[in-house]
Amino acid sequence: MADKNQIKIRKEYECLEQVVGCKWSVSVLMAIQNGIERPGALERAIKGISTKILTERLRKLTEYNLLDKKKFNEVPAKTIYTLTNKGKMLVKIIEQLHELDSSE
Repeated sequence: MADKNQIKIRKEYECLEQVVGCKWSVSVLMAIQNGIERPGALERAIKGISTKILTERLRKLTEYNLLDKKKFNEVPAKTIYTLTNKGKMLVKIIEQLHELDSSE
């Protein structure tokens, strides 16, 4: 039988595992941090990502409140993604981790 503390810890970090553990999440977050806000531009900027995977990642990151999605009533339709405060905090942590990795 699993320890109740292990189950609780697992649930608390599940969101983080889903975000950081996914191959494309960090790339999407960093691209948006660098001003690339539209899905088509993101797909062109992130080499190797498919439309399906990008759409999935954008949806998940929005569900986790790391991204804001804004739709404009224009023809053609326009959608942009921006980092929420929570997303900005995560990007800062990612940048700090990158600094640790590159400081050796």
